[in-house]
Amino acid sequence: MSQLMHYIKQLKNGRLQDKLAQLGWIYQYAKQHIFHIAIYTLLGLSTTVISLISSLVSRDLVDIITGHNTGELLITFATMIGIALGSSVISQISSYLSNKISLKIDNHIKAQIFDDILITDWESLTRYHSGDLLVRWSGDVSTISSGILNTLPNLIIYIFRFFSALIMVLYYDASFAVFALISIPISIYTSRTTMKKIQQGNMSSLTTSTRMSTFNQETFSNIQTVKAFDMLSLYSRRLRMLQQQYTDVRMKYQRTTIINTFILTIVSMIVSYSAYGWGIYKVWSGQISYGTMTMFLSLSTTLSASVDNLISFVPSTIHLANSAKRLMGIVNLPKEDYSQKKQVAQFFDDNKDIGVGLSIRNVAYTYATGTEVFEQASFDAHPHEVIALVGPSGEGKTTMLRVLLSIIRPKEGAGYICAGNGTPESGAPHVDLTASSRQLFAYVPQGNTMFSGTIADNMRNVKENATDEEIIDALKMACAWDFVEKLPEGIYSEIKERGGGFSEGQAQRLSIARALLRRSPILLLDEATSALDMVTERKVLQNIMADKYPRTTIVTTHRPSVLNICKRVYSIGGKQCVLLNEQEINELIKGY
Repeated sequence: MSQLMHYIKQLKNGRLQDKLAQLGWIYQYAKQHIFHIAIYTLLGLSTTVISLISSLVSRDLVDIITGHNTGELLITFATMIGIALGSSVISQISSYLSNKISLKIDNHIKAQIFDDILITDWESLTRYHSGDLLVRWSGDVSTISSGILNTLPNLIIYIFRFFSALIMVLYYDASFAVFALISIPISIYTSRTTMKKIQQGNMSSLTTSTRMSTFNQETFSNIQTVKAFDMLSLYSRRLRMLQQQYTDVRMKYQRTTIINTFILTIVSMIVSYSAYGWGIYKVWSGQISYGTMTMFLSLSTTLSASVDNLISFVPSTIHLANSAKRLMGIVNLPKEDYSQKKQVAQFFDDNKDIGVGLSIRNVAYTYATGTEVFEQASFDAHPHEVIALVGPSGEGKTTMLRVLLSIIRPKEGAGYICAGNGTPESGAPHVDLTASSRQLFAYVPQGNTMFSGTIADNMRNVKENATDEEIIDALKMACAWDFVEKLPEGIYSEIKERGGGFSEGQAQRLSIARALLRRSPILLLDEATSALDMVTERKVLQNIMADKYPRTTIVTTHRPSVLNICKRVYSIGGKQCVLLNEQEINELIKGY
């Protein structure tokens, strides 16, 4: 009754619904591999059947040896060897199939969740540290992939093993079943008292592990900064503190598990020795043979082990549900809208000769932190134009580019991609700015954004079928070919992680070349020339303007030295976006 009240209380608190929802989420992946799971389950069931048959053969063998049975010794012995070999073969097949299925499920889930993360709303995703995302994607998915293979199949196998052994015991001598069955309520009660601690320990272990992995990932990514500020001893101490915290949590969890296992072992030993004593008594009284006693002891052990396995199934299921909960927190985040990709592609195809521009109308944006960046911001940018966004740091220039890329969505107002030099008010054909419209953009963000690999690899990330000649042309336009051609391997020279091996100015020009190679109708340059000298900066922008391709270019800059070659300049600051006149632009240039 108390057990029933316990579950009713959990039901009212919503815990059981949460666990069922998490297991239901896992089932959505499991059902895609139901055929392989069924085969694995059948192999497990067949192993149980062989084990039960082996108990009967062992009984006959012992009875033959002790003279209680006149059967054929050699035939029985050969049968036992055959059963052992068959069991070994099935075990190996099951192990091979288990690894194969586990890897297949693991790869499948990781690929799907990887895709989910890629299309997740950016601002929602930034709530999670990249190290945390990596741990959840790798560790928690592996937990689920192995759990999918083991949870339901093992539950079926353990239940089948318990009842099949119980039926055999009841068939031959019901008294032996009492010893196995009496341990069930004791084991359940013992496990229930430790279950909450096991669940809490498991979640604490996952959280601490994530914290340590996050620390390691961030340290290695910023090792240059750690060295530059001579923070080696500080970070070394922090790692050891995290390691100690992780050790404490794991050992506390281990102690709880050990206590639970120890109690279950004691109960199992009491049951086994009681059954053993009862078997000896029945042999001495002549009620059963030695072989039958051996069979009953084997079956009693099977019953007790099955009960323990079913009980241990609960904490393993909790561990599985916890991993699902952590992944659901990511997978259930809002997703970006890619539903208009075909329409946007068709719109561009219809207008590619005249190009497409941008019209931003009355856009307002406030970050989730409550920081209001701008309100009622409007501007236009057309093909063959270079438009500049200027203003103090932190006033919204990069945020505006994120709005244009639909990485973030405005709270008010809207953005449009318009045909040629048209605007929505002029009746020009247009489409709304969404994630689907990113296919029309090329973007050079602040900082070093090169990937490890060759220069050619980086270039072909944005245009897979680009020829060497196309790559070289883009490098020339970005004023990068002058140093690339001097490299021993040319465009096939290696770039280290985060652009290592190249100066900031060189990496910046490579990033610009990559964006130009994409041949997108809209180019966004976010402080993309900040590491270049003024001469090179102007040359890059002049090359872009001289290109006959109908490209709309928007640059953000702190350096007004290039403003006099821009078609229009907008000042972003004080939550406003204001078009500057010629006099105001000249004052900016003089003040630099």
